[in-house]
Amino acid sequence: MTHSDSQQSHAGARVAVVPEDREGQRLDNFLLGLLKGAPRSLVYKLVRSGQVRVNGGRAKADRKLESGDKVRIPPVRVEPEGERPAPPRGFMDALEAAIVHEDARLLVLNKPSGVASHGGSGISFGAIETLRALRPGQGLELVHRLDRDTSGVLVVSKKRSTLTEMQALMRESTSGAGGMRKRYLALLIGRMPDGTMSVDAPLHVGLRQGGERHVQVNPSGKSALSHFKVLERRGGHSYCEVRIETGRTHQIRAHAQHIGHTVAGDDKYGDPEVNRRLRDQAGLKRLFLHAATLEFALDGGKTPYSLTAPLAPELLDVLDRLK
Repeated sequence: MTHSDSQQSHAGARVAVVPEDREGQRLDNFLLGLLKGAPRSLVYKLVRSGQVRVNGGRAKADRKLESGDKVRIPPVRVEPEGERPAPPRGFMDALEAAIVHEDARLLVLNKPSGVASHGGSGISFGAIETLRALRPGQGLELVHRLDRDTSGVLVVSKKRSTLTEMQALMRESTSGAGGMRKRYLALLIGRMPDGTMSVDAPLHVGLRQGGERHVQVNPSGKSALSHFKVLERRGGHSYCEVRIETGRTHQIRAHAQHIGHTVAGDDKYGDPEVNRRLRDQAGLKRLFLHAATLEFALDGGKTPYSLTAPLAPELLDVLDRLK
């Protein structure tokens, strides 16, 4: 987006015309790309209050934009890049060490649990802000997100063309078309049935008091399909491989709760008493959910990628203690 793509309007607002390479991008991500440094919470507030308009009308943050759409952006005071403090050196070093793949198009992180994919909501530095500090001038953009408590494969693009192609693959996956194949590892509470259990249950995202997201199975929700396969029994619980064919918010955690076998260490959807016992007996101090593998192909299917992130040492320790 260059200055020529935007025009000033009255009262200091400007109108940005969506270019062809942003076709299909969500409104919130489009705004975050334009308003570099603006907190995500501020962007959502501007959209909710109707200060942001698309083709003259109000729009939701998840609206998919089309080439040529005119987006009205109110005046926003954003700190210049140089005025913002850098992430702590130790945090930058830890994320540098967590990079598991890098090439001309992609940078792939084995994101640690407890690290947000992006800043906002009281979080000064997420993974993307820290990677940008490590790779200044490379134009890094998140391809997708992981829950803060989930570890594993997090993909960042270095090129706009790559981001556009991967977002198209993500949209295919969300609709169940299989543009990306996602494999997770999880410890589920209790004894799951042998073999593979497929859960086809729509999920609805609601907000609790204070704005916290909570997801539950609801017929009015969006379609979601997960496959749980038991790999091992550990301490009366089930160590599973989980493959998801859609990419809904908290999908695995909400589906696990729905079948009565919550993810171990889940303080949102899980059993507090069982989580406490696992903490005391096996040292589990986090959510036992790890994005292990992400497979896809770029260049129209000609260039396959199979990205993997090893299970975190603290989760391996838990499995050893549960023998």
